[in-house]
Amino acid sequence: MDPYNCTQELHGGTPDNRFYLMDALEALEELLPQYAGKVQLIYLDPPFLTGDTFSYRQHIALKGHAKPYTLEQTAYSDTLPPEEYYAFMRKILAGCHELLSREGSIYLHVDARAGARLRLLLDEIFGENNFLNEIIWHYKSGGRAKTHYSRKHDNIYFYRKSRDVYFDIASVGVARGRESRNHMRKEVDENGRVVFTIRSGGKVYTYSEDTPVYPSDVWADISHLQQKDPQRTGYETQKPLKLLERIVSCSSQEGDL
Repeated sequence: MDPYNCTQELHGGTPDNRFYLMDALEALEELLPQYAGKVQLIYLDPPFLTGDTFSYRQHIALKGHAKPYTLEQTAYSDTLPPEEYYAFMRKILAGCHELLSREGSIYLHVDARAGARLRLLLDEIFGENNFLNEIIWHYKSGGRAKTHYSRKHDNIYFYRKSRDVYFDIASVGVARGRESRNHMRKEVDENGRVVFTIRSGGKVYTYSEDTPVYPSDVWADISHLQQKDPQRTGYETQKPLKLLERIVSCSSQEGDL
C-alpha cells in the first residue's frame, strides 16, 4: 500500500475489531450488506464546510540526526461546494439510519457553519420526534475575534433510531464532591457526612457528597487538546478521548457494534 496515496486500510483479523480508511460512500456499500440494522452507535465528525484543506504531521526519527524530521501530509480537503456537500451528507446520514438497530443512536459533530441545514436533514431522515439533544461542547482555545464574538463551541446532534433506544446516563455520573453549587446549603448530617440541601416548591431536597451528578447538554468539563497534550497525533481536527468515552459509555454496552 502506498502511504502517500492511501485509499483503503484494514486493521484487525476479526469482525469485532476493524478500522477502515476509505471513502465514506464506498464504506457504506461494503458495510450495509453486513451490518444493516445491527449497529448500536455511530459518531460522525464530518467536514465542517470550511473551504480549507487539512493536514497532519508525523515526527520521524532519522538515524544519525539529533532532531526528528517532521513530515506534513494532506489529510483531507474540505472544499466541496455547499450543495454538493449537503447532497453527500444526505447519502451518509441515510446510510447511517439503515445501519442502526432499533436501540441505536447517532451523534453528529458539527459547528455553526453547516449545523442548521444538517439538523434539518437529520429531522427528515430520522424523524423530528427522534431528536434527543443538541449538545454544546464548550472549549477554551487560543485566539480571540474582534469582528464578532469568539467561536468557542461545537454542536453535537444526538438522535435515536426509535423509542427503544439504549441510553445510560448513570454510566458517566461523577460524585458531587464537597463543593457547594446551585446556591445549596452545605451541612453535616448526623452520620458526619457532608450534605447539601435546597428548598424548591415547598420541599427540601438533600444530596450527599457521594450523590452522582450527570452531564447536561452543555459539556464544558471536557477540554480541547492543548498543543502539548500527549494525546495529540498531529492531526489538525483531532477530538479528545474523553469526549468519545462519554458518548460510547452512555449509548453502548460492552460488545456492541
